[in-house]
Amino acid sequence: MYKLIGMPATRAFRVLWMFEELEVKYEVDPVAPRSDEAKAFNPSAKVPMLQVGDDVIIDSVAICQFLADSNGKLTFPAGSIERAKQDSWTQFALDDVESTLWYSAKHSFVLPEEMRSKKARKACRHDFDRAMTAFEARLGANTYVMGDTFTVPDIILGHLAGWAKINAKWDIPKGTVADYFERVRSRPAFLKAMDVRKSYDS
Repeated sequence: MYKLIGMPATRAFRVLWMFEELEVKYEVDPVAPRSDEAKAFNPSAKVPMLQVGDDVIIDSVAICQFLADSNGKLTFPAGSIERAKQDSWTQFALDDVESTLWYSAKHSFVLPEEMRSKKARKACRHDFDRAMTAFEARLGANTYVMGDTFTVPDIILGHLAGWAKINAKWDIPKGTVADYFERVRSRPAFLKAMDVRKSYDS
């Protein structure tokens, strides 16, 4: 059984979603970020972590890709052209989308108030809009980023759509992009993961 270490309201949600897509058994230890408990597993005290036997993996993306690889689902084989393209999408999600949302969050509620910058948030929104334009062009008529196959970057991007709408309060472009996010966030596994998350929020 896998053990997820981290509050489900954090990036740990991506791992919950992956668990539900894979239909594997797991348990959750809702450790808070920047806590002593988190630091015991990760020197940066970030969550999530995944405990597999006596080993612990840190970073949500590394965890999701490990789970996909070890279960032979939601991924293309390492060394294939398709996997390289899939990894390119994962990097796009992190570099072009998550980076703008996280930096904006820092200047909204994470950093001490005296260190926040409205100009930084404005710049982040500019970069986010550019990313969504590029996303629409890259996605085209595909159902998921890799065509008809749902893979790891779809989970990352689907999770980030929630950051954009709820945390940043930024609109998702209507049409292709909005339809894509609605499609991935309507999957049964996403909805099950949301129910698990809500059980820890109360």
